[in-house]
Amino acid sequence: MFLIDSILLSPIKGIIWIGEKINGVIEKEASDEGLVKEKLMELQLRFELDEISEKEYDEKEKVILKQLDDIRKLKDGGV
Repeated sequence: MFLIDSILLSPIKGIIWIGEKINGVIEKEASDEGLVKEKLMELQLRFELDEISEKEYDEKEKVILKQLDDIRKLKDGGV
């Protein structure tokens, strides 16, 4: 009976494992200060090359700086 259960549940376990791996990658990217700084530099370059407007730059910069601030607060132990 356990063999049949294992066979029937293996696709579900595989999907759960993939979901956990994807979640881990997302959390790492969201909490990596270097990646966020890289996004900020890319945004600045796009603005300097006139690929985006000043308004769009300001809006996106605000979001990225908030991310950076949140990461630093988490590293300091506060939320």
